[in-house]
Amino acid sequence: MWTEILKYTLPAVLVIVVTYLLLHKLFKNEGERRQYELKKINLSTITPVRLKAYERLMLLLERINPNRFLISKVEADMNSLELHGTLLREIRREYEHNLSQQIYVSNELWESITNAYENLIQLINTCAAQCPAEAPASKLATMIITVYESVEETALDAARQALKDEVKEIF
Repeated sequence: MWTEILKYTLPAVLVIVVTYLLLHKLFKNEGERRQYELKKINLSTITPVRLKAYERLMLLLERINPNRFLISKVEADMNSLELHGTLLREIRREYEHNLSQQIYVSNELWESITNAYENLIQLINTCAAQCPAEAPASKLATMIITVYESVEETALDAARQALKDEVKEIF
């Protein structure tokens, strides 16, 4: 009697186990395929947005470069105290305008950009502390550019290079 029961139940159990394993593998592969398709669709959507973020961040780094922005900010009747306030306000405005771009770039790149921003603020504050408040703005501007150019590789240069390297990794 037991042998009769085993003759029928053992193949049935074996068929059920094999069917389960095959279906499990099939569903797993189907789930992975769907994930891949979803990633592919998302990648085609997110890549242009990421590239725009990289462009905006490069533009930020170029806009806060002292060699570029000091020329447009110095006015003839301005003193160093006024220039100091204007520079800090403009740099902070540029940085804050681009804060949202950090979600599209690596933490290392964003840290490099933040470091460049903070170093520039520190440079401006240090130079402003050494320059009399009523001195002409051109004196402060000259001091900032002189100190900035005396450094072999600035934090802005490092951030620019990190940005370029990250974009190269994508492509």
